[in-house]
Amino acid sequence: MTTATLQAATLAHFSRKKRITIAVPLVVLAYLAYIFVSFDVAGLSERINLNNARTLVSDSYSYKTHVTQNNRDGTIAVSVEGERKGEYPDGSAPDWVSLGDTTIVDLGDGHVITLGDEVSYNIPGYGVVTARPDGTGVNAVLPAGDLPDYINASKNRVTIVTDAGRFTITRARAEVFKYSYGWELFFFTLDSPYYGMGPAQLMSRAFSGEAGAILEDFWTNKMWRHGDVLWALFETLLMAFLGTFGAAIVALPLAFLAARNFTPLGAFRFAARRVFDFLRGVDGLIWTIVLSRAFGPGPLTGALAILLTDTGSFGKMFSEALENVDEKQIEGITSTGAKPMQRYRFGVIPQVMPVLLSQVLYYFESNTRSATIIGAITGGGIGLLLTQAIATQKDWEEVTYYIVLIILLVMAMDTLSGWARRKLIKGDEGGH
Repeated sequence: MTTATLQAATLAHFSRKKRITIAVPLVVLAYLAYIFVSFDVAGLSERINLNNARTLVSDSYSYKTHVTQNNRDGTIAVSVEGERKGEYPDGSAPDWVSLGDTTIVDLGDGHVITLGDEVSYNIPGYGVVTARPDGTGVNAVLPAGDLPDYINASKNRVTIVTDAGRFTITRARAEVFKYSYGWELFFFTLDSPYYGMGPAQLMSRAFSGEAGAILEDFWTNKMWRHGDVLWALFETLLMAFLGTFGAAIVALPLAFLAARNFTPLGAFRFAARRVFDFLRGVDGLIWTIVLSRAFGPGPLTGALAILLTDTGSFGKMFSEALENVDEKQIEGITSTGAKPMQRYRFGVIPQVMPVLLSQVLYYFESNTRSATIIGAITGGGIGLLLTQAIATQKDWEEVTYYIVLIILLVMAMDTLSGWARRKLIKGDEGGH
């Protein structure tokens, strides 16, 4: 090659490289511009609602106590999260609620609400809002001047939202919401004899022979349903276990059909591989919907959906592992006069077992998360409780509780699968 030809080739190479260097950023910018327009990023500021986001976050670590007056008969009800399961017995209330002919609700920092024939809210720095609800409306009287942003008033409804709480007045009722930190009634409900006891007192009762009763009251908590939640976690884990290991059992013999060095007939290999492609090509959620229509809802349906999807994935991975086995080890087993099944058992399986176990354990860990979503569709496991809690749009502390349990379950499965891989594959007794 002459010097001139070499120079021309070098210039052409650098020219192509320069064009590529310019083209790649242009393509990326065009794609980002497409995303900006298609996803309406510019309109995000109009759709975002920071108040709703703030309320959701605060609900995750706090609870509401409702003080409700029936404006028709004057009766007062005090309950946690507005549920009958969390209703205070007649004549009792938190220490910031003073029951009587006129009920006084002290929200703190000077925010005082009075309930009776006439209801009022003394708002520090603004004044007193009064109302006398009847069949004609709430008949609200507000201090003169412009209406603050935290007050929404109409003929039939007045809503006041301050940092101290929320107060709503309609013709039918007046309701106060007070937020408090923590997960109230998490251990014992109001009707439990152990409600309000500290750890030391509970330990004393437990050592006095009441351990079973204490555990029973906690386990059957009507608000948090700890027993039902633990069973739902078990169902989620069971779905993942049955689906993952069932898929491994089904996929292993089929993988021999798809492996080139074990099935010389191309038609069988082609059929087996297309079956694997079909099974793993359909997402697990699609299988869940199909199977739920065919077999009805339930954890078993979710396990079958995982089994079908993972059979396709395992079949492909197992067949590839089988195609890479060392033929010399198989030949050594054959030379001893071993039969075909013995050759597979002692010449093939020991070679591929580390890969198989590693993949199965990883998928088991991953399917623990997937079973949560699948359970929400099939009506089983912790996923069902999670979607029910989200659908209520009120008990976000329960949503947080379920999410925390799911995370802990995934962490436990990650630790367990890591230990199992070290124990079964590397023979590491202690681990690191």
